[in-house]
Amino acid sequence: MVAAANEDTLWDGGNACGKSYRVKCLSEGGGAAVQCREGETVTVKIVDICASRCRNTIDLSREAFATIAVLDEGKILGEQKISVSIEE
Repeated sequence: MVAAANEDTLWDGGNACGKSYRVKCLSEGGGAAVQCREGETVTVKIVDICASRCRNTIDLSREAFATIAVLDEGKILGEQKISVSIEE
């Protein structure tokens, strides 16, 4: 599965291109805007830059997002966050 990296954070001048990252949706607090799929992770390969339109660290493909959260939502908002760790 693929993703795009934010140019201000993860992209790192193109160094992130081709690297794989493991992504997990972590639910924090009540009244969450997105329903995470608890315990699910997805590994994505960075294939593009997510320039000014992307305010987050990583922009997941629909397939990748659906693996970790309910697809109808489309975004992780409010008191939730995505934890991203580099796969070595």
